[in-house]
Amino acid sequence: MDYLLQGMFGEKSLTKVVALFPDQAGAEAMIGRLLRLPGMEPSQVRLLSRQDLRTHRADLFGRKMEPEQRGIFHTAFRAHLVTGFAGFALGLVLYAYLMSTGHPMMTSSPLLAFIAIVGFATTFGLLVGGLITIRPDHVRVIAKTRSALRAGQWALVVHPTDSHQTQLAQELLEGSGASTVMRTL
Repeated sequence: MDYLLQGMFGEKSLTKVVALFPDQAGAEAMIGRLLRLPGMEPSQVRLLSRQDLRTHRADLFGRKMEPEQRGIFHTAFRAHLVTGFAGFALGLVLYAYLMSTGHPMMTSSPLLAFIAIVGFATTFGLLVGGLITIRPDHVRVIAKTRSALRAGQWALVVHPTDSHQTQLAQELLEGSGASTVMRTL
């Protein structure tokens, strides 16, 4: 399943696991434990503090939360391409089905029916691609992380590359002294 998702998304890490800690020492202690997980690299673990929210460091906060900026562009392109094509294909199937039923609206104006059905199906497919691109699950986690940092907490952000790493990181963080553990889809 991970392989299929990687084909649609341009990012290596599709999931974020965020743990909020009341103090720096607890968060830093977890970094070493996370880096001992199989396949986990130092670039996949980021520590955030209140300092990262300052306006002159706002770009740094964005890069720590979403480190694969180029991958996000590829995700947008691939998601729209795949879902737009899927919408087009489903529109063709629906058009063929409706034509085979001999419905009078379809047979009286087949070209307009084709344009309407396939056009709307393609448009809805592209809208789904846009929904995939904006990643509403990421927005929720990022907003909660920002408010926790403003309150003086420390955030440990993990960018696992597959579902196994995600499960291990989440289990490890839930068993730590973190006040909250969140993850994206």
